[in-house]
Amino acid sequence: MEFFDFHHHKNYVRDGIYNLNIGEIPPDIPYSIGIHPNDIDIRHKEQQVDWLRTTMFENCFAIGECGLDSLVPIDQKIQEDFFLQQIKISNEVKKPLIIHCVRKFYKVISFKKKAEQAMVIHGFNKKKQIAEDLLAHNFYLSFGKAVLYNLSLQDILKNTPTEKIFLETDNEDFKIEELYRKVSELKGISLEQLNKQIVENLHTITNG
Repeated sequence: MEFFDFHHHKNYVRDGIYNLNIGEIPPDIPYSIGIHPNDIDIRHKEQQVDWLRTTMFENCFAIGECGLDSLVPIDQKIQEDFFLQQIKISNEVKKPLIIHCVRKFYKVISFKKKAEQAMVIHGFNKKKQIAEDLLAHNFYLSFGKAVLYNLSLQDILKNTPTEKIFLETDNEDFKIEELYRKVSELKGISLEQLNKQIVENLHTITNG
């Protein structure tokens, strides 16, 4: 059985979405392309946006990582401008958004009304209330390695509808199958059921 890795940094993993680094030429696998808050270069804004627009080839699955991060040394208004631009591009090309967010969840939620495509929070590892508020605004949550050991996150995942989740390795060194097995155990469903639902979720966010 193949297990879809929603967000990863390994250009040899074919069953998943490879996170393309800025300026990189995409490999021949599904990938996402975006301008991460930490990669914003205000002096070369047009070149960065042009790179994004001209590198959305056939295998481009999503726009991202993009979003807001209170810890990077980039002015928040500049981050918001880049984020909004990428939301608009997502609307144009009809591709979902993979969101990077650090301590800016309610600001990200405020941008949801501008997005016509699905928004997926990658690497979700926050409190129950934030999860509930994101789900109430129709976000998807992608969970990573922390689910294997974080009890409070396990509880959040148990209470997150299976049709709203994805699973990812991000840049961690472990097998995505471990995460699928843990989540199927937490959800009390078979591995096959979980896998089928995540495939359905992928169809939903790409086809509306």
